[in-house]
Amino acid sequence: MIKKFLFIGKNTKISDTVKFGYNVIIEDNVVIEKNVQIGHNIVIKEGTIIKAGSVIADNTVLGKEPFKASNSATTEKRKLEPLVIGEYVTIGANCVIYRGAKLEDGVFVGDLASIREDVVIGEKTIIGKGVTVENKTTIGKFVKIETEAYVTAISTVEDYCFIAPEVTFTNDNFLGRTEERKKYFKGPTIKKGARIGANATLLPGIVIGEDSLIAAGAVVTKNISPRKIYAGVPAKEFGNVPEEQLLKNQSYYK
Repeated sequence: MIKKFLFIGKNTKISDTVKFGYNVIIEDNVVIEKNVQIGHNIVIKEGTIIKAGSVIADNTVLGKEPFKASNSATTEKRKLEPLVIGEYVTIGANCVIYRGAKLEDGVFVGDLASIREDVVIGEKTIIGKGVTVENKTTIGKFVKIETEAYVTAISTVEDYCFIAPEVTFTNDNFLGRTEERKKYFKGPTIKKGARIGANATLLPGIVIGEDSLIAAGAVVTKNISPRKIYAGVPAKEFGNVPEEQLLKNQSYYK
């Protein structure tokens, strides 16, 4: 018989109703509220807060400190606030969620996702399998970001947006050359209700207007007007989003 291994650090606050799998490490000052389920081979780093009813699947690391590469342009060495996981959040297997992030109530994170520091994710948003959300990014509520999408640092995704699989956000027009580029780092801003088709590429600093639609495979090089359809390389306007597809006409819109 193999014994269940559970290491609990100092000054932790853990509800008696928490369920643990095998081989769980909980560092100092962690807070875990009632009815949380912790899977096998989980590491919960110092100070992490997990609120009631959340589920953490196997082989996940919560509250990881970022490493700074010697030539990193967006990672800062500083003290970060603890990771906060809201109520009834589900986090899949083999995820890494960094210290300094905050996931609001009801967020769903698929397997193999990576969420960096200084990221806020709004309530009931879905982060799909294998998605990467880089640092200094804000994602609103009721957003869907699907499998293997890449959200670069310093991006904004507002409420009710839809990001299809393998969409790529970018933030560096200089492609890593010159020190001057660091003054201009900025990811895309996706306004409320906008939808981005599979494999689209969004260039640095662009603004995608409210309720607009970007077709699959498009390369967006400039700001997009609200409630318009854009497609192609580079993306060009192809007309209006149909009235029945506008966010205000959807039954789920609150």
